[in-house]
This record gives sequence, structure tokens and C-alpha cells, in this order.
Amino acid sequence: MAEERPTLNGISALRGFFRTNQTPIYFISPVAFNLLGIDRWVRRFEYVNYFDSFDGGHPRVFVPQRTPHAQFGSIEDVCNYLLSHAEVRDYVKARRSVAIPRGDAVFVFFDEETEGLSASLDLDVALPSCELRQRLDSKIVTTQLGDEAGVPSAPNVLGRAATYAELTAVAAQAGLGDDLVVQTPYGDSGKTTFFIRGEADWDADAEQMFDQELKVMRRIDPRAVAVEACITRHGTVIGPLMTDLIGHPELTPYRGGWCGNDIHPGALSPANREKALGYTRRLGDRLATEGYRGQLEVDYLVDAGSGDLYLGEINPRLSGISSMTNVSANAYADMPLFLFHLAEYLDLDYVIDTEDLRRRWASDRLTDIWGQIVLKEHDDGIELLHEAPRTGIWRLQDDGSIRFVRAGLDWHSLGDEAEGFWLRILGPGDYRYHGADLGMLVTRARVQSDDGSLTDGAEAWIKAIRRRFAGTPLPEDEPPPPDYGVLAFKAG
Repeated sequence: MAEERPTLNGISALRGFFRTNQTPIYFISPVAFNLLGIDRWVRRFEYVNYFDSFDGGHPRVFVPQRTPHAQFGSIEDVCNYLLSHAEVRDYVKARRSVAIPRGDAVFVFFDEETEGLSASLDLDVALPSCELRQRLDSKIVTTQLGDEAGVPSAPNVLGRAATYAELTAVAAQAGLGDDLVVQTPYGDSGKTTFFIRGEADWDADAEQMFDQELKVMRRIDPRAVAVEACITRHGTVIGPLMTDLIGHPELTPYRGGWCGNDIHPGALSPANREKALGYTRRLGDRLATEGYRGQLEVDYLVDAGSGDLYLGEINPRLSGISSMTNVSANAYADMPLFLFHLAEYLDLDYVIDTEDLRRRWASDRLTDIWGQIVLKEHDDGIELLHEAPRTGIWRLQDDGSIRFVRAGLDWHSLGDEAEGFWLRILGPGDYRYHGADLGMLVTRARVQSDDGSLTDGAEAWIKAIRRRFAGTPLPEDEPPPPDYGVLAFKAG
């Protein structure tokens, strides 16, 4: 007869449960970035990764020896490669016990094959089903759900267009003008967001738009803000608001591409802050009726001209801002948002006061300062790297150079604003190419100014980090490596 678990009453009881957790939980992803540091809170939490960002120095990161594989076509393929790898399978099986015969797996991206491979290892996927997530991940569907929840998007119309003339006709029916932003249903980091002012812009990317349903928007002067939330049986818990870095050419080759975040007081005006938190609660209530539970991310856009707040998109999954959400003052005051997610999937009997959490977490007084940047390769060509900055704590010098200070497993131990934690993705022996993620930097200082430009400190960090990479161009007659073009990190 199974032992009855007592009801976990409140945050303190939940924290105590996770500190003594006995269920193996695996975050399976190319790198540990999104949930790095959760192992501080959850016993038996492990990372299974493709890239060894820590050169074997992280006791909770397992990276199997690379074996020959077909060319990856998606991040899901990387996860499936890991779940199929003999070393990973042996590792998971060795951590089972008679008392705890099953474990849980968490992903940023996964598909039906991932679900099947997880089941073959007696791992429960601690996320909404692939089928539900894929439906809700469509920008078209989430726009419709936002409308139903009373959360407005920027002026837009949904439709199809096979030519530029058809696109302008669709836009004209909604009074959107001819300066447009067009999105296809699926995509990340700005790769499927297109800015169209004329026929030449349409022609440049028509192949990616003409056979799909489109979200056609009037172009505004946006300031992007992001927030994560967790839909629980007791209501929606809402994390800290943060500003997005979008399209900075120093960081990303994608014009509309997400490339970092800042947490800081005043990310929104008081009126829009209250509105964004209310909108997020409405969206959580609406998605709950679809059967969704757990963590999700919402992007909002503030029109710099009018000050109006609009829904940008919903990402029904862990995201690139999970790293910031889980290190915020809210997390230290209570516990990281991701632990509320786990509470929903570990079959816990628990009670929390979501109204109290929302009230306390909504205050700017519980907002500290953090910044993160995601550094992508913007040059063309393919290079085999032989030098790359190691993961750990670095210090920005007065002359604009950076100096390695000490080893580090995450960003919790940063000392002051001059220090930054660099998480390496591509290292010696890896290939860098246009759009590939080189790594992530986290600091205790903002990296974007109120006017949307990068801070002087951020620019200095970016230049100094790039100078630390060196590689040898791939000969033109040599085929690209099997992971070429795919591991441009889908984090946003």
C-alpha cells in the first residue's frame, strides 16, 4: 500500500519537500541554461546536455560522449538523440530504485518521439502534452485566445497571401496601412518575423510566408516586455516583469530576434505594470480551460508613441527568461517559479495562497537588478573553433578587456556589477556559423538603457567576449558538420 503524503501547506512546506525530493528529475536540452541553478533548490535534479559547457566540472551535468548521428533538423532532434544515447539510457536506469522506479523529464522543446523515448525509460514528461503545446504555440491561436481573454494585440488581421498585392489587400481591409510586420504561426527569436514596407521586402522572404496563415500587424514603435507565469490548480502565479532585448545587431543577426533581458524596477509604468499583471492572470485563466498547467511565457509590446500595451505572443513552455525568473528577488523571498511547475507534475497535495503571492510579487520593491545577453554569431561561413572563453566568473576591466576570476556553476555568486557569469555553449572543437549561439552572459547590472540602446558596459562585454573566440575556416569542399545550422539556440 502506497504511503500517504501529508498536505504541503504553504511555501515553506513546499521548499522543504523539494530539498528532500527523492524523484530523479532531468532537464534534457542542448545546454543547461534555462534551468541552471534549480539544482540548488531541488534534490536529485540533473542536467543532460549535448554541449559540455563546464568541461566536466558541474556535478549535476551529464554529457555523453558524442556518437555519429544524422544531421539534426531541430532542437527536438537533439533531445531525441540524447534520450536514445546508450550512455544516457544507462545513466537514467542506474538512478532508479525499488522505492522510486520512475523519474521525470523536462524539456524546452520536444515532440511525440520525445514522449515515446521518455516513456521507454520510465520517465514522465513533466509538461503539458506535445499536442496541446504545439497547438497553443501557434501565434495565430494565441492571438485568438488573447482576444477571447480580453487581452488586445497590436492592430492586426489574420489571413493568407500568395503575393504582395494580396498582402496589402488583406492589410487594407483592417486599415493597417502599408508599413507592416508579418509573422508566421511558428518560429523563435525573430526568425519568422518579417518587416515589410514594399514589394522588395515581400519578395525577399516570400517563400517563408506565401503558403501559411499569417498574422499581419501595423508596425508600431515597440518596447518589448516579458513575464513568466505558472498555471496551478490554485490559480496563476506571476513572475517578475522584465524588458526584452530585441534585434541588437551586436548580438543577433535576426532583425526581430530576442537576445537578452533586464530585470529592474520600472520596467513598465505603474499603469501598464498593473495592466500587464492583470492581462497575464486573464491569459492564465483562459489557458487553464484548454487543459494547460505549468509554466509559460508572455511577451508584451508597449507602443512608444501612444503608450498602449499589447500582447506580443505566448510561449507555452519554459523559455529564455526562465533563467532570470528563477534568480529574481521573488525566488529568494519564496521559491523559484519553476518549483510551482514541478508541484503540479509530481503528484503533490499542496496548498498555496496565490492571491498573496500575486500581491507581494507585483510590488516593484521586490524587484532587484539582473541583466542577461545571448550572443550569436553574426558572420557568414563556418569555422572550427580552437579558442573560446571558458564558463565561469569574469571581470570587466577598465581598459575594456575581460579577466577570468574564478570557476562558477551559475550566476548566483556574482559579486558586483563589474562581474559577469559567462556560460559557454560553443567551445574548442565545435563549429561556429551564422546564427549559432556562442554563449550567454549574466550580470548584476542592466544591459539595455531606457532608450532601447545597449549600455556602455554591455557593449564592452560583447566586444571583449568576441575577441576571445578564434577558429579555422571550414574548407569550401568539406561538408558541414551534422549539427550545423540547428543549434542556433531556440531559447526565446
